[in-house]
Amino acid sequence: MSMQLHIGNKNYSSWSMRPWVLLTQAGIRFEEVMLRFDAFTPESKFKATLAHFSPAGRVPVLVDEGFAVWDTLAIAEYLAEKFPDRQLWPVDAQARARARSVCAEMHAGFAALRSHFPMNIEASLPEVGQRVLREQAPVRADVDRLLQMWSDLLAAHGGPMLFGEFGIADAYFAPVVKRLVSYAVPVPPLIAAYIERVQALPGVVAWSEGALAENDFLDFEEPYRTRA
Repeated sequence: MSMQLHIGNKNYSSWSMRPWVLLTQAGIRFEEVMLRFDAFTPESKFKATLAHFSPAGRVPVLVDEGFAVWDTLAIAEYLAEKFPDRQLWPVDAQARARARSVCAEMHAGFAALRSHFPMNIEASLPEVGQRVLREQAPVRADVDRLLQMWSDLLAAHGGPMLFGEFGIADAYFAPVVKRLVSYAVPVPPLIAAYIERVQALPGVVAWSEGALAENDFLDFEEPYRTRA
């Protein structure tokens, strides 16, 4: 049985993007199983399908030889242990600890940025970005923290990625890169160059192309377009 990754819509599912990009960029073979998001009613086909693999009922879910792993950090750790030759975490112990720290910070934090800048790869919403940054101090604080974090890591490790070579941290922040682009968030030149490098990664290019090919508008995922 091949390794399978169950994901949601590529245009919207930032959580799914992380392990998909990680697997693709690292050259790890897997089968993609896409489950279209629905409105998550009690009759939700999405949750009913996922219930066979994950009691959490959320994507992504990695299924390896019948064994299911859910949650993006757990999937990343599983892959790092299964494929140690890919060096998905930094080799240096302190750099590895720092990479885990920033991934965990993203995993548990940045709630304002997530809420006001939902991932929508096909969209260009600069006016929304300007308004949110003007009106929402918590979003500005999240963006400031993110830019400082990336700047510090790029300076400490010399680029081109956050810890030198591509790894879990870059896959973890790839959906954030797409958010900053969709909402035209202004960034300094150092960060703009990092964003360009992330967007040029083959795994990110492939995911983005898949997102654009979906042509699947979900009104509950697009509050800025459906608000009266």
